[in-house]
Amino acid sequence: MDRFVIEGGKILKGSVTASGAKNSVLPILAASIMAKGASVIHSVPDLQDVRTMLKILQYLGAKVSFKNGTVEVDPQAVNKNDAPYEFVKTMRASISLLGPMLARSGKAKFSLPGGCIIGPRPIDLHIKGLQKLGVDIKIEDGYVIAETKGKLKGDYIFLGGAFGSSVLATANVMCAAAVAKGTTVIEFAACEPEISDLANFLVKMGARIEGIGSPCLVIKGVKSLRGAEHRVIPDRIETGTFLLAGAITRGCVAVEKCQPIHLGAFLEKMSETGIEICAGKDFIEIKGKNEWKSTDVVTLAYPGFPTDLQAQMMAFLSLADGVSIITEKVFPERFIHVGELNRLGASISLDGSKAIVKGVKNLFGARVMASDLRASAALVLAGLAAEGTTHISRIYHLFRGYHKFEEKLMSLGAEIKREKDTI
Repeated sequence: MDRFVIEGGKILKGSVTASGAKNSVLPILAASIMAKGASVIHSVPDLQDVRTMLKILQYLGAKVSFKNGTVEVDPQAVNKNDAPYEFVKTMRASISLLGPMLARSGKAKFSLPGGCIIGPRPIDLHIKGLQKLGVDIKIEDGYVIAETKGKLKGDYIFLGGAFGSSVLATANVMCAAAVAKGTTVIEFAACEPEISDLANFLVKMGARIEGIGSPCLVIKGVKSLRGAEHRVIPDRIETGTFLLAGAITRGCVAVEKCQPIHLGAFLEKMSETGIEICAGKDFIEIKGKNEWKSTDVVTLAYPGFPTDLQAQMMAFLSLADGVSIITEKVFPERFIHVGELNRLGASISLDGSKAIVKGVKNLFGARVMASDLRASAALVLAGLAAEGTTHISRIYHLFRGYHKFEEKLMSLGAEIKREKDTI
């Protein structure tokens, strides 16, 4: 395995371009198998999760090409309806194939998905929603086995759960409902921009969806879908991560070709710390300061503060003046990065689903270990700000979600290199 070696204390300056959204492109690629013709998807980031999804599509029988950020998927030869464990064990978003597979063939045998260890993420809402559309589902030996009872039929579906709405459950039900007979109403649908992006792709394929971007989706089923051409929205989590990299190093960093409207809650919290922000239609620039104030953060479903920026924000607030309280309401156990940040000199304690972050004057380089995708990014940010050298092991998590991460950081002035881990 590789590790990052970061020489901290470098002030980051310059601009980077936002990549396509990881959490958008994966369900879109899954949905492409529903079409009767080929689809062309632009702004696809070259990530490990994307490569995994393309392998699954090829296993199913689809013809796939990926070149210069553009993926073409021709699903005409798809002849399988199963997704084995070896393909999906590392990627939670593989579950987004369940709805499209049922829409295409009426059958699906799907290994329960893997991904980052950030707390329980059951698929009960996926099952609940698909059952309402007429799908028989059972779980045996770690597999979801699903089959339609005749043709999919539209229905009223309340998709709320113990922790709110579910992005991937909304994606699955929306895809299946697109070709179901009659009308489907999804109440308490996820409102994330990535769901709207998927819905817009489905509309280009011929789906009839109303209420896009709202918690109530009305889907009037059509007989079939066609291939479509689509450009994926910019990645708001990557955008926020690079802005925090600029802020935590007291630098000045701009992210271009992004969508500031998707980061309202994040930008509001950054403003509360005293960081200067300049945003236009498709760019955000952040100007760091020598000191910044503490603030309290509560992660919520969109348009609230995104859970996928919680760890990175924690790294930033570990150097704030004062005490910050971070409450995690999406994944209450998503604090595995706390111990590693403390190894770098942070002062963070846990109280259930809350993290109490007492700002310190300095962080110091140390050997740390990444545990999941966003925790890995948080450790990189902390390492960039720390005095001395930071070694981060198990950085493979980063390559699941950040396109050319180290290259972009180096273009801003970071001193970071990758080497073989000796541990």
